[in-house]
Amino acid sequence: MQSILIISGTNRKDAVSPTVARLYAAMLQDVGVSSEIIDLQDLPNDFLVSALYENSGKNTKFNIMREKMKAAEKFVFILPEYNGSFPGVLKAFIDGLDFPDTFTDKKCALVGVSAGMLGSSHAMSHLTDILNYCGTHVLARKPRLTEIAKYLNGDKLNNAWYNELLELQIQELIKF
Repeated sequence: MQSILIISGTNRKDAVSPTVARLYAAMLQDVGVSSEIIDLQDLPNDFLVSALYENSGKNTKFNIMREKMKAAEKFVFILPEYNGSFPGVLKAFIDGLDFPDTFTDKKCALVGVSAGMLGSSHAMSHLTDILNYCGTHVLARKPRLTEIAKYLNGDKLNNAWYNELLELQIQELIKF
């Protein structure tokens, strides 16, 4: 059975990315695909100094996330847009992973979420460039969930079009 790792791409408190990640996981479960979520809110507070570069492999909590990323065959990044790109914490997280083994010849999908009208399109473009450099095959369908707060009601996404886009992406990711 296929399993997909979902990464909620921010550590910001009260962000909607974890909610969208849980919705995505539920949609995967509905079609018989298991998943697990890595929520960057769970990163160790000191991982920038205790888990990167010369300290690689020394932070036990970060190493758990690192091993899950390395073992995964497929990823989904739930990607908010901050300042015209994706959150810096996501880039730092990626920098702490094993290169090139974490990403080479693996597959992933991106879902953009934003409070505004761009739907994280710049962020998805930037992350696509990085993932391609790392050898990852990125699915072409990249739903942009704009003005996301309007359509979230607790753990429900009340937008038929958004749900349809996510369902289409899931079907393509399963076949990818």
